[in-house]
Amino acid sequence: MARLPAGIRFIISFSRDQWYRAFIFILTFLLYASFHLSRKPISIVKVNVRNFSFSLHMILPQPGNVLYSCPSCGFLQSEGELHKYCTAWDEADVRFSSQNRKSGSAAPHQLPDNETDCGWAPFDKNNYQQLLGALDYSFLCAYAVGMYLSGIIGERLPIRYYLTFGMLASGAFTALFGLGYFYNIHSFGFYVVTQVINGLVQTTGWPSVVTCLGNWFGKGRRGLIMGVWNSHTSVGNILGSLIAGYWVSTCWGLSFVVPGAIVAAMGIVCFLFLIEHPNDVRCSSTLVTHSKGYENGTNRLRLQKQILKSEKNKPLDPEMQCLLLSDGKGSIHPNHVVILPGDGGSGTAAISFTGALKIPGVIEFSLCLLFAKLVSYTFLFWLPLYITNVDHLDAKKAGELSTLFDVGGIFGGILAGVISDRLEKRASTCGLMLLLAAPTLYIFSTVSKMGLEATIAMLLLSGALVSGPYTLITTAVSADLGTHKSLKGNAHALSTVTAIIDGTGSVGAALGPLLAGLLSPSGWSNVFYMLMFADACALLFLIRLIHKELSCPGSATGDQVPFKEQ
Repeated sequence: MARLPAGIRFIISFSRDQWYRAFIFILTFLLYASFHLSRKPISIVKVNVRNFSFSLHMILPQPGNVLYSCPSCGFLQSEGELHKYCTAWDEADVRFSSQNRKSGSAAPHQLPDNETDCGWAPFDKNNYQQLLGALDYSFLCAYAVGMYLSGIIGERLPIRYYLTFGMLASGAFTALFGLGYFYNIHSFGFYVVTQVINGLVQTTGWPSVVTCLGNWFGKGRRGLIMGVWNSHTSVGNILGSLIAGYWVSTCWGLSFVVPGAIVAAMGIVCFLFLIEHPNDVRCSSTLVTHSKGYENGTNRLRLQKQILKSEKNKPLDPEMQCLLLSDGKGSIHPNHVVILPGDGGSGTAAISFTGALKIPGVIEFSLCLLFAKLVSYTFLFWLPLYITNVDHLDAKKAGELSTLFDVGGIFGGILAGVISDRLEKRASTCGLMLLLAAPTLYIFSTVSKMGLEATIAMLLLSGALVSGPYTLITTAVSADLGTHKSLKGNAHALSTVTAIIDGTGSVGAALGPLLAGLLSPSGWSNVFYMLMFADACALLFLIRLIHKELSCPGSATGDQVPFKEQ
């Protein structure tokens, strides 16, 4: 018999279950990457304004050139897309020399009555910054509010249908924003309503994909697996920046229409191929509980059966004590345990909102994520503008350069997952990276003014330290808490817990860009001080959990695993 080809040997070396898990991993990765891809265009289109580092009094207009002034910044500006600096120079502003007047210099640029060089109405007025900020804020506020409801709704509906609806609707409203360019729509209300509805429907994404991935993958090496998987955020941001930047200077409407079409197409793929649970295709589930037994090589008792009446008075295992007690000692108060009906993870009872809040660690990580996401989304929405101001690049180049922050985020998320798996301490890992992120942001604000090379280096480092805790909390920590021991096998809490954590974080995502818009006119240094303060607050909310993890007894091999069921 002939030897099998190397490719076939590679295929059959993996089991059927492993191939299904790999397929779900890649599919959910692509699905949520498309969501982030559709969020990026607004940050690229709105900041297509180039800054030239020549002082007004050092440059005189040349014949045939049209110059625009920025009274508030004192630097020459060139045209953007949604807003263009268009205050024409008049004779009172710039006095030509007698030679220039005799040489027949061109008269100031005259605009037809029905046209404007000030940008796209209604963003062509002096209050354009407030209007553009309102677009960001309307999307993020709708996303934050909708997220709390999305998890509760999502755990009561089939994930495939729920996610498909959200992706089709998100694609439609993302494209609708761009259609305003083609149909010459200048109503500010139109763009706000589009952003609000888009923010609401996009909340279907995160609880759905995290729940689906949680169904397919157990807790072993969850930090690494979800750290790699969560790079979809950065991949989506990078692709969104490149796609939007390609059309931003020629036809900015396509910067929205094309990402919208991609999201809608992925919605169809979701409907055709997404498998919600391993049981649907008769694959083994790593979340199914078995009878009491021992893990190979660890000799650790796996407590996976419901508490019997005769066992109610028995003390809980050390891991549960470390999770539920502030000092890891003493008795367990019954109100701290959320007991829900379930049978091996297949129970039908859905957890309530208040019940999810009682899970140990949910409130602390939610508040931590609020400030961590504030920092991350401030970079997402304002980094291209900061780069144009500091490095004097146009919108396309600034958008491309801003992707380095997301590249650093990919490595930061994976690094956080690996460290948390190795140390088996989620909160401590987040705390360490937050502690390092604050001084790094200060260095970024100083070093980035020294040149493009310094900006590139600091973008990568800042992206890793800012995105690491954000990634770990929204993925591995959310999945850990959603399948927490105190739930006693109920598998319906994951969507609600994920929505609570990410919804609270989305409040910070809404506040960050708003505060940046308010502080940036007074100087970018104030924006960075705000970001450093937010990092410190995020770390503060983890102090109790970090203390609990570090004081929890455990062997050198990590037998006791906070927030991690073995």
